[in-house]
Amino acid sequence: PAPYGRPYQPSQGSDDDWDDDWDDSSTVADEPGALGSSYPDYEAAGGGAAGRYRLSTRSELSLGSRGGGHPAGHPHPPGGGGAKSSATVSRNLNRFSTFVKSGGEAFVLGEASGFVKDGDKLCVVLGPRGPEWQENPYPFQCSIEDPTKQTKFKGMKSYIAYKLVPSHTGQQVHRRYKHFDWLYGRLAEKFPVISVPHLPEKQATGRFEEDFISKRRKGLAWWMDHMCSHPVLAQCDAFQHFLTCPSTDEKAWKQGKRKAEKDEMVGANFFLTISVPAGPGAGLDLQEVESQVDGFKAFTKKMDESALQLNHTANEFARKQVTGFKKEYQKVGHSFKCLSQAFELDQQAFSAGLNQAIAFTAEAYDAIGDLFADQPRQDLDPVMDLLALYQGHLANFPDIIHVQKGALTKVKESKRHVEEGKMELQKAEGIQERCNIISFATLAEINHFHKIRVRDFKSQMQHFLQQQILFFQKVTQKLEEALHKYDSV
Repeated sequence: PAPYGRPYQPSQGSDDDWDDDWDDSSTVADEPGALGSSYPDYEAAGGGAAGRYRLSTRSELSLGSRGGGHPAGHPHPPGGGGAKSSATVSRNLNRFSTFVKSGGEAFVLGEASGFVKDGDKLCVVLGPRGPEWQENPYPFQCSIEDPTKQTKFKGMKSYIAYKLVPSHTGQQVHRRYKHFDWLYGRLAEKFPVISVPHLPEKQATGRFEEDFISKRRKGLAWWMDHMCSHPVLAQCDAFQHFLTCPSTDEKAWKQGKRKAEKDEMVGANFFLTISVPAGPGAGLDLQEVESQVDGFKAFTKKMDESALQLNHTANEFARKQVTGFKKEYQKVGHSFKCLSQAFELDQQAFSAGLNQAIAFTAEAYDAIGDLFADQPRQDLDPVMDLLALYQGHLANFPDIIHVQKGALTKVKESKRHVEEGKMELQKAEGIQERCNIISFATLAEINHFHKIRVRDFKSQMQHFLQQQILFFQKVTQKLEEALHKYDSV
């Protein structure tokens, strides 16, 4: 199974147990459905009323009761009376579907209501390839270096800490895997239409072994690259807190952590933060959107199949190089060595040069065997690391597509009610407008995925071929050195 291709689950066990005062009490995040109870920092963070504005999608559409599902002070308005107001857009029977759990259904049906600060707005713009996330005006990168084993409780507990150095601050911070895990959980919950890259898997045994630490660091480096490259994720408050909060300031870390866990802009309210192009020519054709999403769905299915196949092939090829190829080349080398030893029984002076040349050839083949064994970590392993990361993205998209498809279904249902004279056009247009917001965000995320995919696979294939060329140049050099030994025989 692909190590990254998994739904998010809170970590359990291993070196990252939640057994210390880093998470000293039950938080909002521990209570499903309790998110968004308060957000005391509005005035300070947003500069008072000037720094925020209120957005509501609550329509006059009679949607039926949903016990306890509405913010206090915002009950459903009464039905508008008359035949055209009597129809409702039905709710999904499956209340555990991604469309429902993500808040997409509540948003499309006009139930979301909340404050959106200017800093929380996520803009979708029209680019040359269609809808795109607005670029981060202050792009940055972050390196992950020097994983070190540290201890606490007077050496009773050990863990690995990673040094992070963001380019936009230049200040290093240290984070444990559980900090990455916490951040991933927050982002996966907050952004239902964004593919949050999966983290490399935890490991309960052998977690302090050098090979595992090195492999995890490379996986986290890819993860960090994709986080910094995403225009929305890179600017998210929780991510910035993760990157910039000093490692030694426990109080500041907990304050930022609690703030992220009390974020009200999750679920249905998240969609309120999305700003889409407006005006003539900015609208989306529903059939065209459906066609594009269906095409992307087919693409991801095929890419997932081919990524699995390539990963299996590369893994098998690497195994052969490390064991089989090395063994076979060294068997050839050993055979040449036996031949030279046999020739040494002839004490004639004119045989000495030949004996030495054959012995050198034996050493060359032995060295070539070692080159084969060392090579996968230079070329095949990086390819498999990239495939693992993308298998995580590909595992995310079915849920993202499900949210968009659910919104389209509600639009079709509302149009049917209008045609039958059971719903006012204005109410149906509200549903379509909110569906457009989800569609714009979905298409922007699809475009970002393709853009980053082309960048990554171009770079990785270039690296792979460069390493292959260097490898065969080394092999050629060994053979040429052996060949020249016969010139003086």
